[in-house]
Amino acid sequence: MSAADTRPLVVVTGASSGIGQALAREAHRRGWRLALMARREATLRAWVAQQGWTAADAAVYAADVQDVASITAAGRACLAAQGLPQRVIANAGISLGVDTRHAEDLAVMEQVLRTNLLGVAATFQPFIGPMCDRGQGQLVGIASVAGVRGLPGHGAYCASKAGLIAYLESLRGECRPHGVQVQALLPGYVDTPLTRDNRYPMPFRLGADAFARRAWRVMDAGGAWRVVPWPMAVVARLMRQLPAALFDRLIAGQPRKHRHPGAHADAP
Repeated sequence: MSAADTRPLVVVTGASSGIGQALAREAHRRGWRLALMARREATLRAWVAQQGWTAADAAVYAADVQDVASITAAGRACLAAQGLPQRVIANAGISLGVDTRHAEDLAVMEQVLRTNLLGVAATFQPFIGPMCDRGQGQLVGIASVAGVRGLPGHGAYCASKAGLIAYLESLRGECRPHGVQVQALLPGYVDTPLTRDNRYPMPFRLGADAFARRAWRVMDAGGAWRVVPWPMAVVARLMRQLPAALFDRLIAGQPRKHRHPGAHADAP
């Protein structure tokens, strides 16, 4: 970064596809510098080149959020090369169906939890202390409305996102006295490779770019717990309040999330 470059810096994980790329495009459009992290480094670098962004606009860091050493090292490299960001968006995540009647699905569940929950904590870790010392910054975890109630076949994903919401609430209490904001951002349904194979209705589904525009406004506005788009916020709050018996009747007979096909010979 040149001495004259005063643009704010944002870190985005999972930036090689889907929501991550859309958030990166929106950040650049709004005049932010980018620190982009993804496991697929070559894919991410090729995409950045296609955007016509310079090295001053965007830096790429290879990092696997399932590997604590990898993602924390990327965070430290960002601090050394680009300085302390104003915002960190922990976006990287996976959605894999499980059926824990099958012992082999426990490994799939572990993978989801390591990525979606531990991976967020590891993403934030290098930045928490420096942000608190500075007295300013924002840590945003991309959770999901799926973290509000459990859904059949979605046990790993729902558990990871529910755990993430609770972790972010804990972290918010720890960071608030130091002037650092922590936000749980809960997307509804977004049209990405993660959702296209879902076998159930997806109301209020947004394109990735439309989601990114709305999400950026929500992040700028702050707040502890925000749902995008707003109609899904109404649905999420109603779902949280439904008695278990009524919720069970609503989901009875609905298509379930299919088991992860890459891990099982007998996946339906």
